[in-house]
Parts: sequence; structure tokens; C-alpha cells
Amino acid sequence: MLKGKTALITGSTSGIGLATAHTLAEQGVNLVLHGLLAEAEGIALAEEFANKYNIKALFDGANLMDSNAIASFMDRAIDMMGTIDILVNNAGIQHTESIDTFPENKWNAIIAINLTAAFHTIQKSLPGMKANGWGRIINIASVHGLVASLNKCAYVTAKHGLIGLTKVVALECAEQGITANSICPGWVDTPLINNQINEIAQKQQLEFEQAKYNLVTAKQPLPEMMAPRQIGEFILFLCSDNARSITGASLPMDGAWTAQ
Repeated sequence: MLKGKTALITGSTSGIGLATAHTLAEQGVNLVLHGLLAEAEGIALAEEFANKYNIKALFDGANLMDSNAIASFMDRAIDMMGTIDILVNNAGIQHTESIDTFPENKWNAIIAINLTAAFHTIQKSLPGMKANGWGRIINIASVHGLVASLNKCAYVTAKHGLIGLTKVVALECAEQGITANSICPGWVDTPLINNQINEIAQKQQLEFEQAKYNLVTAKQPLPEMMAPRQIGEFILFLCSDNARSITGASLPMDGAWTAQ
């Protein structure tokens, strides 16, 4: 059903975004890849996808803090691919610090990349989706779009806002064949998290697996991290016809974190 459609995935050169790109490409979905790679590396990655999966793929390294750069990125993607049928807003950054000393520049960057960029990509994608009578918008929020944690004021604010944005889009597009949903992951096994675990292990003189267990279960009853591929598979389901009635939802994948 998805073969020949085009997906644009922000932050798709690693982690959740890259896993999602592979999952969709396996179904014949053309790709617009985006991330923090040098242009030559990004082009090589797009060529790798195109050759492996026999699809069309392009790369753009647009700065998501710049609305003009996003507009150029989206216009280029639509010019080259036709329309964006599936939009996955996945790119995000983090900074942890108490609110009384939280740097203004970090606040501005997190709000811009984690929230405002999604507004711009959605706005640019909707005309084509409406013209085709079909579209899937999936915003990667976080468990922190549903609950808060210490020292994450900007991240929690952005992710709560992303869920609110998703709900409005779902309401406005409900009769036009377009769904909009937020996925709210808990702990996801990524290199960034593993670096954090290594630091904890060294600081507390623990084995890596024990430090990992302690970190995960401090918040999440299920004592394991999710693989990025699991989120990619869930996104694939949300793109299917079986999920056409799921819209405006905030969907936890959090090991019962928010069930407590």
C-alpha cells in the first residue's frame, strides 16, 4: 500500500529516525533524509538507501532553528519528490539544568528544533496531503510530553507543545484522509544513552548492565530499553490503512512509565 509514497523524516541519520527510514524503505517508500551530516556523507547515505531498496532518496542538512532554511528544505523536497505523504518529525535536542540557571540560548534552541520546526514542516506538507486525500503525520514526542522530570524545563515544554500541535492538526484534517499522532517513547537504546550509562557506571563503580538497570527502573517498570526499530515498526503500522481511525492520539511506548 505504501510503495511509491514519500516520507520525510527529520533527524534520520541515526537512532529512531534512521531505524524508521529503513523500516519504511523496506516497503518501497521513497525517502527525504535529514540530519547533522556533512553534505557528502548525507548524499552517500541517500545513495545507499536508493541502491539497497530501489527507491528514490535525497538528503538535506537544513538547520531546523532557521524557518527560512526549513522552507527551502521543504520546497526542495516537494519539488524533487512530488508530495510528502508521510511526515515524521523526529529531530530533537536536549539540555538538562535547573530552571533558575537554564541558559536562554538552550531554551530557544530546544523550542525551535523540538517544537517550532514541526509546525513549519507540517504547514508545508499539508497542501499536498490534502490534494491527494491521504497523509500521515507522526510526531516523535516523548514520555516527557505526558509527564515531567527535573531539570528538563525546555524539553518537557516542547514535547507537551508538540502533543498539543498534533491534536489540533488531527482535528483540522479529520475529514481529509490525514491522520496526526504523537508517539511518546520512554527509554530508547541509543548511543547517546549508552554514553550516559557509561558515565553513571564509572561514577558509581558499577558494571554497565547494573548501571543500565538502575537508570531504566528508576522511572520505568519494564526493566529494558526499547530498540529504535520498534518505534519504526509502530510508525509503519500508523501509516497503514488499519490505523486510519487512530488520529489525535498520544501513544506511549514507555514500559509502563506513565501507568504509575
